[in-house]
Amino acid sequence: MMSPISRLLVLAVLAISLVGCSYFQFPGVHKIPIQQGNIITQEMIDQLRPGMTRSQVRYVLGTPLIADTFNQDRWDYLFSLKMPSGKELRERVSVYFTNEKLSHFSGNYAPSQGALAADTSSRELEDETLLGDDLLESGPIAVPVPD
Repeated sequence: MMSPISRLLVLAVLAISLVGCSYFQFPGVHKIPIQQGNIITQEMIDQLRPGMTRSQVRYVLGTPLIADTFNQDRWDYLFSLKMPSGKELRERVSVYFTNEKLSHFSGNYAPSQGALAADTSSRELEDETLLGDDLLESGPIAVPVPD
């Protein structure tokens, strides 16, 4: 039969050894970055235009990670990257549709200034009906729709 002091000593050594395992890093243990979700780039965001169909948005951004069953006019794209150092990167983009067409989006990305300038200049050309065969190259980015 063990005395209460020896039981306490065994319990203390056991507790310290368990805490020590999580505190010290073993050399040679390889940890990898953990990536989850949809990778969204600024180039993808710059291709989004109001009025795009759902299939065009899916072609540009990929299949949404979350398609809300209660609000089918909203798609969510989430991305997380957990580094071995413990730092975590999280990005989110929510895409909204009105009458089956892209109305707007929100999240960690915004259209770049170049994309906004190209969009407004191409709209001005279309409004003035100056869009000839030689000016078609400066228009908005054409997004093919998969079959």
